[in-house]
Amino acid sequence: QVQLVESGGGSVQPGGSLRLSCTPSGMSSIVFALNDFEWYRQAPGQAREWVATVRHGHDVYYADAVKGRFIVSRDNLKQVLSVYLQMNSLRPEDTAVYYCHSRRSVGDTQYLFWGQGTQVTVSS
Repeated sequence: QVQLVESGGGSVQPGGSLRLSCTPSGMSSIVFALNDFEWYRQAPGQAREWVATVRHGHDVYYADAVKGRFIVSRDNLKQVLSVYLQMNSLRPEDTAVYYCHSRRSVGDTQYLFWGQGTQVTVSS
């Protein structure tokens, strides 16, 4: 059974930085390399929103709200197998629970997994 484990959340002052990690268990390096990974976030009382995507081919995409401040990356090395979200110039409105999501299609079947989330709080 695949599990995605996020880490790296915490509290930071506005303008600060955090680096989130997403590490899968139960996923081989070959399967990991075939997955697209996404970061989502959910602020209190709000719907979950998409933040960034790193595709299996390493193409990256960002929501307008974080473009130029956040960097998504992945490490496909067998010993590491992680996805990262480097968050810079953090703002109070970035406060949310951040979730890692993996997505892989095999024919008509989609394999989708979510992590449990990690809290990010930006406050002075």
